[in-house]
Amino acid sequence: MAIADEQFISFTTFRRSGEAVATPTWVVAVSDGRVGFWTAMDTGKTKRLAHTPRVLLQPSDRRGKVKDSTTPVEGTAEMVRSGALFDEVQGRVREKYGFMTKVTKVLSTLGPQGRKGLTYADTVVLVRLAEQAG
Repeated sequence: MAIADEQFISFTTFRRSGEAVATPTWVVAVSDGRVGFWTAMDTGKTKRLAHTPRVLLQPSDRRGKVKDSTTPVEGTAEMVRSGALFDEVQGRVREKYGFMTKVTKVLSTLGPQGRKGLTYADTVVLVRLAEQAG
């Protein structure tokens, strides 16, 4: 199964110290061959991506527990906040996850992201997997 076909992935970014930090996320295929998801700017993962674009992706459950017999895939991430690919990922996430996008928006607004003033889904992360490079 392709990583874009998974319901959830463990998305790992790296602190300046090199320490890995994994976060469960949704994932969709992007027309240019990458995979993507949405997030809020100024979350931990976007701050770490600003430092280094190196990431690891691995199939997981909704809580981030990686699936048995899977291995992480390395990639390079890019953040976008507008444009055709931003709109494409937004649409594909809504299509794939449906009603859950509305639920998570409400929870995000009421939870820590909302209290910190972060805007739900204002940033798209695009990942080119190493196996696709070259």
